[in-house]
Amino acid sequence: MQIVQQIIFVIALAVAIYIFAKNVGKIRRNILLGKDDDRTDNKPERWKTMLKVAFGQTKMVARPIPAILHFFVYTGFILINIEVLEIMIDGIFGTHRFFAGLGPIYNMAIGFFEILAVLVLVGCVLFLTRRFISRIPRFHKPEMKGWPTKDATIILIVEIVLMAALLKMNACDQILQARGADHYAQAGSFPVSQYLVPIFDGFSDGSLIAMERIFWWFHIIGILVFLNYLPYSKHFHIILAFPNTFYSNLKPKGTIDNNAAITNEVKTMMMMPDADPNAPPPESFGAKDITDLSWKNIMDAYTCTECGRCTSECPANQTGKLLSPRKIMMDVRDRAEEVGKRLDHGIEEPDNKNLLDYLSTEELWACQTCNACTEACPVNIDPLDIIVQMRQFLVMEQAQAPSELNMMFTNIENNGAPWQFPASDRDKWTTEI
Repeated sequence: MQIVQQIIFVIALAVAIYIFAKNVGKIRRNILLGKDDDRTDNKPERWKTMLKVAFGQTKMVARPIPAILHFFVYTGFILINIEVLEIMIDGIFGTHRFFAGLGPIYNMAIGFFEILAVLVLVGCVLFLTRRFISRIPRFHKPEMKGWPTKDATIILIVEIVLMAALLKMNACDQILQARGADHYAQAGSFPVSQYLVPIFDGFSDGSLIAMERIFWWFHIIGILVFLNYLPYSKHFHIILAFPNTFYSNLKPKGTIDNNAAITNEVKTMMMMPDADPNAPPPESFGAKDITDLSWKNIMDAYTCTECGRCTSECPANQTGKLLSPRKIMMDVRDRAEEVGKRLDHGIEEPDNKNLLDYLSTEELWACQTCNACTEACPVNIDPLDIIVQMRQFLVMEQAQAPSELNMMFTNIENNGAPWQFPASDRDKWTTEI
């Protein structure tokens, strides 16, 4: 019977890993649909940024309550996976509590994991409370209707159920240890699950073994299912937060690079010595679709956890305008998924759609380029870069801009300044002094 369980476990593990790797490969392909963007400079600073922002969660502390709750869940997720490693070894080799030989260290670790499991439970329950009872406004913006809210709810409930299964498994295990059941060696410390013992203490050894195995299988299969749910969920940020912060934009916030082709054209017209008159003209300006964005822009979209901090800090959104930086990232991800699914079916021809089918010009022009969204993001996502690129496309390819900007462009072209009077009249105001 034991060998059958091992075979079933190995098959389940292999299938789960294969499906996960395949789905991650699709996401990687979708990200690489974007243009090349060299982010390999200044590696010491990049490592420092990743350690500080992704591992250290330093940007979370701006809002202490969710920061503490997220720390519970984040730390629990990272450290409880050590126990998952033991469960996987037990499943493959048919052992039970493989690391029990570590003695006091093992006992302390199991006790610590149980405390973490409770903290994860508390954190998830409070997150659900904040979302559905306290009704924090940023969780109920228009873009959060439907699947985004369901996705967040599914993840929180799954984590609660998995932690409960772990504690119930330990409760049955310690009863079997106390009774001297075969295969259940004395090992572990159970500061939390000991309080669940009275619930199971009246069952026979056979029933307890069956329940312990059910909870064991439920916990590990639940984790494998959760693993393969991640690529379809906003919670893929658990994985992408680290590379995304490593490849952060290290330039001062608010820096907008000049378009190299336009800069060269201006230098050529002014006969500047560093101009390149033989440079090929650009194929297009700005970004119309995801293939015009950089791979980092698309990675930002897949890293977004839809927490809404960017939108809640956005002055335009606060004043009732349509702009929501979170929606910008969600729309880019949705468009990348749409293009990726066509590729999955072998369709490489354009579908006559683009990002402007997802984003309105009203949203794009509502942005004040204040960088509040990039500053607020816990994982250094940069919605502003996407907005600026799409604005460049609208202006330079479509000649679409608000009337105020068109007037300014005309004045700059005719007068060399944003104002409606020529350079010769600019000092007339001084005559009144």
